[in-house]
Amino acid sequence: METFSLSQSHKTLSKSDPKSLSDNEIINLYLETQSESYFSLIYDRYSNKIYSKCLSLLKNDALAQDAAQDVFTKIFLNIAGFNQKSRFSTWVYSITYNYCIDFLRRKKKEKTVLTSEDKGASEDVMDEVDDKVLMEMELKRLKVILEKIPVEDKSVLLMKYREELSIKEISQIFGKTESAIKMKIKRAKHKAKTLYNATYQN
Repeated sequence: METFSLSQSHKTLSKSDPKSLSDNEIINLYLETQSESYFSLIYDRYSNKIYSKCLSLLKNDALAQDAAQDVFTKIFLNIAGFNQKSRFSTWVYSITYNYCIDFLRRKKKEKTVLTSEDKGASEDVMDEVDDKVLMEMELKRLKVILEKIPVEDKSVLLMKYREELSIKEISQIFGKTESAIKMKIKRAKHKAKTLYNATYQN
């Protein structure tokens, strides 16, 4: 009598409705079978998201396309090490972000805007910027400001307010403590507000 395993049931499910599988289910099936079809599901699910994140950081279509392919190569080579303690999307975001930041650092393309407050202000006396201050900034102007602040500050603000990642998830991406991430967000908001006021005060 032919036995029917759990993996067989998953394979049947994936053929009928692959979108119903979670990321972790697909990863487990891929590791179990080494079937390219399962990795293709991951590729189809994340390729556009990874490309978009690369483009937002690198500001160049050709560089973003190359970076996205390199990121997927890193994912392919390291997927067995994904411990599933965090969301797979967070793990993917971490690889994407770190690849692009490393690229920018190597090419020395990162632009840094330092204000007098950044140079002299103590972290302890830095005013807390309320979230609604960012929300009330005119969208077009806010986009301009985000392009002028350091890429790490831009990224952490987008993770928090556009991607709606938790502090814990952001800390996993940056490889820093949650308290360090809270301070990083505080600094980034302070820079954005200061530059916004200096640019559009009139």
